[in-house]
Amino acid sequence: METIRAYLERKHEELRLLNDCLRSRLDLACPESVDEVVRSKFQITAALRAEHELQEWKATETAWSHTADPANGPFAFSYDYQRADLTVRGPSFYELDCGCTSSAVYTASGMAAISAVLLASAQIVEKADVLVLPGSYGETLELIRGFVPHLRLEVLKLPLGDAFAPANSPRILLLDSCSLAGAYEAALRCDGSGLDLLVFDTTCFAGRSGRIRRVLRWARRYGIPLVLVRSHNKLDSLGAEYGRLGSAVFVQGNEHQQQRAGGVEWARLASETRNAVRLLGGAALPAHFPPFAGSAAYWALTQRRVAAILRNGRSAARYFAAKLPSLSAELHFTHGLYVTLRGKRALNEAAARQAAEDMSSELRGEGFPIRHAGSFGFDFAATEWFHDATTDEYSVRVAVPDLPTEVWADLTAAIARWWMAHQR
Repeated sequence: METIRAYLERKHEELRLLNDCLRSRLDLACPESVDEVVRSKFQITAALRAEHELQEWKATETAWSHTADPANGPFAFSYDYQRADLTVRGPSFYELDCGCTSSAVYTASGMAAISAVLLASAQIVEKADVLVLPGSYGETLELIRGFVPHLRLEVLKLPLGDAFAPANSPRILLLDSCSLAGAYEAALRCDGSGLDLLVFDTTCFAGRSGRIRRVLRWARRYGIPLVLVRSHNKLDSLGAEYGRLGSAVFVQGNEHQQQRAGGVEWARLASETRNAVRLLGGAALPAHFPPFAGSAAYWALTQRRVAAILRNGRSAARYFAAKLPSLSAELHFTHGLYVTLRGKRALNEAAARQAAEDMSSELRGEGFPIRHAGSFGFDFAATEWFHDATTDEYSVRVAVPDLPTEVWADLTAAIARWWMAHQR
């Protein structure tokens, strides 16, 4: 249990980390409320972005100035034309073990990263099956169905059985960190030797999460070529949505990779993805790299805030299971960062969106730190409509915040009361 005072002192450390990246630092006192934390954090990150633009005025899309030396905190950039050939040098957002090395392609969002990888695979395989678990990210499934015709989508069901067994066409497993907990665990208990490629969306896991390293070890055990795709705007920005940034990281170091690929040249996937990013115009913007990332203090604070969110997520799941057993849509996503609530009658997108707005507005009016916002990992609870692409059902997502235990317990009870009252 974290007290309100301990929480505010921890938040002061986060604000100091951000503030220290400014040339013209702000005069910061220890915050006295959650609202003050949120306001200060977004103000400082806005100041960081503005200061970067003023300092790097010579660094435009075209490298017209030979005196420009574009950088953002620990990240340094080089290019002739930014959209086409951006090269990034800086700290990794992951901690890879198993003797692995990696190369990263940075993009303008997480969806830009996975879109580039999947579209680039068409240059390597004529046809392939892409296997997805229940609860996988809806927009990724929408992308595959609508824009990646060479991939045949197969939504798996439990028990998995021999779902990963070899087939006549190459088999790609899309392992998503927003999958349902039971399906995710079942996948990692399977024999993966029949898979040809693993694309792992790590967005909902902290970059140094042991769950990422576990997947790396699983892929290495079965000699599966591995790509990590990620949106960095959620858990990598201390809850401040610093900039729209994604990446595809191609992991090397698997001595069985060439043998496992069965003649398919997955080693080309990194270069084909870079080419797809160029042609799709999905390259990252240097201004969107968080200048506070990479330090020991950054990793320590990120670890503490994600741990707090996970603790709060477990308590919320227990509470809603007890108080809203028939109105809880899903309480056990593998990441533990949010839960979903269903209506007494089936919701459509508009009804779910309105319910999220009404609940946030009314509870915020009562003084609770909650907002209608379409992301997660904040210092406030965030509500939004949610579409389960595998069941085609709509619900309301409650994104669990980094809040002190007492405040979150009160807010969890208030959410349950509101939801129960408005479903009668």
